[in-house]
Amino acid sequence: MTPYQFNLLATDGRARRGEIILERGTIRTPAFMPVGTAATVKAMFPKDVERSGADILLGNTYHLMLRPGAEEMAAMGGLHEFMNWQKPILTDSGGFQVMSLAKLRKMTEEGVTFQSHLDGSSFLLSPERSIEIQNLLGSDIQMQLDECTPFPATREEAESSMQLSLRWAERSKAAFGNQPGRSLHGIVQGSIYPELREQSAKALVAMDFPGYSIGGLAVGEGQEQMLRVLNETLPFLPDQKPRYLMGVGTPDDLLRSVAEGIDMFDCVMPTRAGRHGLAYTRYGKVNLKNARHIGDTRPLDAESPCEEARTYSRAYLHHLIKSGEYLGSMLLTLINLHYYQELMAGMRSAIEAGTFVEFSRKTRELWDAGDIPPNQK
Repeated sequence: MTPYQFNLLATDGRARRGEIILERGTIRTPAFMPVGTAATVKAMFPKDVERSGADILLGNTYHLMLRPGAEEMAAMGGLHEFMNWQKPILTDSGGFQVMSLAKLRKMTEEGVTFQSHLDGSSFLLSPERSIEIQNLLGSDIQMQLDECTPFPATREEAESSMQLSLRWAERSKAAFGNQPGRSLHGIVQGSIYPELREQSAKALVAMDFPGYSIGGLAVGEGQEQMLRVLNETLPFLPDQKPRYLMGVGTPDDLLRSVAEGIDMFDCVMPTRAGRHGLAYTRYGKVNLKNARHIGDTRPLDAESPCEEARTYSRAYLHHLIKSGEYLGSMLLTLINLHYYQELMAGMRSAIEAGTFVEFSRKTRELWDAGDIPPNQK
């Protein structure tokens, strides 16, 4: 078995270029993980997700434990075999979805008892059960069970939540045990309070997790607060281990967070936007629902490495979206995933070359230029 390993290959300022080596493949960082909530990246064939350049995707413990069930999936060979994806998979702990989706829930020191949003059946999600489910799914990178502190929260509420997550972190790590080919992340909490983030980070580092995640952000605090928290928190995490910012975000969020030293991201934004007629391109966002695309024979980006962005006209994409055709969602989702991976690849190359600041400047200039290049206006 290939042992888990993280290699830091280059830095440019605080931006980092690295690689995470796992049994099922190597993840080039900074990395963006498409979200495959229920064993599928919505509107996508797995081969097309791979074609977009993704090295890893995310699966959701909460949804998969409810349907089809962790034990049932293990009997079918695990999540990789079930969804025909042979590259690495990261699973979250299920805690965030319990807080946001479950009908009724009761939190105790033991864990969270909740009713399924599907049929009302009752479940207990403890740190031990969360790790057991993730092991049954066969994921390569797993998350400790934590409480995602809501925003806004008082300092007292944030501290109580953070301390509970630290106790659950110890139990999660004990349940995970020694799995040389897999990784477990501790999750830094503490809301927007720098002293709580510092305390959480230091306690998790003392537990010696293979990787660290930043939780409790992108929950309403805004980009400025998010970046401030990253700036104040990341210095307390070790350089030689990967850092994952959970649930983020827009292309600009990714660019600015990589500048702070983040290595991994996930977000539903590119897939959700694609299903609702919004494309992400080198020239910013393009709303294909807009009537101005009627009769526009130009592609979204004639120079894109994504074939679909080069070969389908804006008029056709507009027609598909306005007609409610599934192909519209499929094409725009694929185009968005390609753009996100193109952005990450550009950042990796720029960090290696020591030109990350210049890359960021040029990227923003193109976004500001709009979806019609200056020489075509």
